[in-house]
Amino acid sequence: MSTKSILNKSSLEFLKNYLNNASPTGYESGGQKLWMEYLKPYVDTFITDTYGTAVGIINPDAPYKVVIEGHADEISWYVNYITEDGLIYVIRNGGSDHQIAPSKRVNIHTKAGIVKGVFGWPAIHTRMRDKEEVAKVNNLFIDIGCETKEQVDKMGVHVGCVITYPDEFMILNDNKFVCRAIDNRMGGFMIAEVARLLHENKIKLPFGLYITNSVQEEVGLRGAEMITKTIKPNVAIVTDVCHDSTTPMIEKKIEGDTKIGKGPVVTYAPAVQNNLRELILETAMAKEIPFQRLASSRVTGTDTDAFAYSNGGVASALISLPLRYMHTTVEMVHRDDVENVIKLIYETLLKLENEETFSYFK
Repeated sequence: MSTKSILNKSSLEFLKNYLNNASPTGYESGGQKLWMEYLKPYVDTFITDTYGTAVGIINPDAPYKVVIEGHADEISWYVNYITEDGLIYVIRNGGSDHQIAPSKRVNIHTKAGIVKGVFGWPAIHTRMRDKEEVAKVNNLFIDIGCETKEQVDKMGVHVGCVITYPDEFMILNDNKFVCRAIDNRMGGFMIAEVARLLHENKIKLPFGLYITNSVQEEVGLRGAEMITKTIKPNVAIVTDVCHDSTTPMIEKKIEGDTKIGKGPVVTYAPAVQNNLRELILETAMAKEIPFQRLASSRVTGTDTDAFAYSNGGVASALISLPLRYMHTTVEMVHRDDVENVIKLIYETLLKLENEETFSYFK
């Protein structure tokens, strides 16, 4: 299977729509509906859970269950306090970066629809007269053009409304995909593409495949923690993002040496089952798929941890997409890496034997 043939016009159109749609942590259902509609032709059935995780299933009656997984949510903000002058103070919903917020436009999500606003910030002229203050969560404020708290109330904005950035998808230099929330809606896209390829290539898997788009990863792997108890999988292959450590101000001695365009990143960590990881690496080498290696101390910080330590232990592995500028509105990945992650998951599924235990004690 040529990597050049993986992404087609309709898949790229879905990617654009899916990335542009807001799916803040706890409010992922709109994005999940788009994802399920795209995935529908390629799976036999769906399950969803109380908090909105969505799973497309191929061979739902098979006893041996394999999960491929990404997470659906994006970081955001909550309205936390509204001043008498109509200004809005915020708290994080996930790991939102306070340093990028000043002067950003925002969408405040209300029952009546989107209310536009901006993160205000004092002019440079006024900041230079004394010790300059840096952006912190407790000094960030949003201006929606109101002069009083009552005006804010009339616009439907209240404490608890969730706030996202409107920044949309673009392509730089033909092969760099840029958007907010590539972490990790790109993961949901890639596992959907695996399902599409299995369908188009008429592959009959000997096991059940659970294409899982989990919610609430950004606040502690919560969606994966819930859905793994529902599915009770035998194997989980998780895809998320990791850092491109080659851009300025990143220490490779700490973050490792990974770069966009050099291939999927395979992680070594206690939560990663060694035999499953070796199957993935052997597949990459056999199919000449470029890959990189990364080590994680103690935890991977991804849904891999939630799957691995569930149900008495689930053989789990992590295939990451190298990403620049994580948790900003200009997250950037390389098209070749996107296609190679899809290819690596697809080819690993073809090599995975039904009823494989991955035991160390055979």
